[in-house]
Amino acid sequence: MMVSIISMNKLRKPVMICLWLLLWQAAAGLIQNSIMLVGPLEVLQALGTLFGSRDFWHSLAGSFCRISAGFLLAFAAGVLLGGLAYCIPLLKEFLEPFMLFLKSVPVASFVILALIWAGSRNLSVVISCLVVLPVIYVNTLSGLNSTDPKLLEMAAVFQMPRWKKLRFIYLPAVLPYLLSGCRIALGMGWKSGAAAEVIGLPEHSVGEHLYMAKIYLETADLFAWSLVIILVSAVSERVFLCLLSRLCPQKGETAHETADP
Repeated sequence: MMVSIISMNKLRKPVMICLWLLLWQAAAGLIQNSIMLVGPLEVLQALGTLFGSRDFWHSLAGSFCRISAGFLLAFAAGVLLGGLAYCIPLLKEFLEPFMLFLKSVPVASFVILALIWAGSRNLSVVISCLVVLPVIYVNTLSGLNSTDPKLLEMAAVFQMPRWKKLRFIYLPAVLPYLLSGCRIALGMGWKSGAAAEVIGLPEHSVGEHLYMAKIYLETADLFAWSLVIILVSAVSERVFLCLLSRLCPQKGETAHETADP
């Protein structure tokens, strides 16, 4: 009985995906207009054609490098600024209006300004960085503020070195917040980066192909490129979160190390 329940739970997600694909195909069949909406079979055919193109891989690699660079820059800056703001309350007050500005201003405004400042080639780097930065900063600061004060008192009593406090007290407190923030930030980075490329149109980019698919009313290609963005974003998220989660020491290791400063 237990085995059958586990099997049903494993099959639930694939069944739901299949139901959505059937609804998608049914909607395409009802509309019967390949410009308005294409079915999943047409999208898969377009995707197969893209996979066989050398330009596809060149464009995907270019967009991946630029958007990933923007995310990694924002991650490093967000963690650093969050740590400094935790240690220096005056810096936290100074950065608060800037982070609020980054969270509130529409992406389109950033794109226009960044296009003037950085040019079309580096536009997706700048935009993904600006969109991701406040998410990482806020989650880093929240994680540091959630650190157990009793653990900090114990570290002070035993005169624990700073690097051990950082690794065994602060890092386990911050990591869940960072993981949660990165789940949101990675998707936001890819969406904003692709949108920036659609406006800036750098050569050999995913955004350029999205724009050309819109110009020539190639709806199947538009859906195929969108699916590529979703898949690459999901894979990037899994890989980065897996690497990030390994930074946290195991509970047994933490207890042993903190007991022996």
